[in-house]
Amino acid sequence: MSRDQNTVQNYYIKIDNMFLERVDQFIYLETTLTNQKSIQKEVKSRLKSGNAFCHLVQNLLSSSLLSKNIKIKIYRTVSLSVVLYGCETLSLTLREEHGQTVFENRGLRRIFGPWGGEVAGEWRRLHNEDFNDLYTLPNIIWVIK
Repeated sequence: MSRDQNTVQNYYIKIDNMFLERVDQFIYLETTLTNQKSIQKEVKSRLKSGNAFCHLVQNLLSSSLLSKNIKIKIYRTVSLSVVLYGCETLSLTLREEHGQTVFENRGLRRIFGPWGGEVAGEWRRLHNEDFNDLYTLPNIIWVIK
């Protein structure tokens, strides 16, 4: 790969009688490396993988047989670890931070489910602000930073 966008497309390098072609992107250790300065594709790929894992364990996260603490441990070890893989190299924009927060809130909403109101029989969907009181561990943005 080359940082210079004006290089010739068919640039080859010779190493031990082998020719390597210049590419715009490649995958190394499950991370997509590109010659662009944007990491948007990588963040989307991580969120897509995290959502796939969340979908696989959806029955566990929404089960009433497991405690909230067990569900949080499952979420953190299965889904969150996939999304956070390689996060030490990420420099997120506000749009990407918002996507990470949406992913986390969706997972927490599955875990905590609807919230019982003060009036008997009244249930409501949890708001994003409610998660600060229920989920005491550091949020995903804080972990990445």
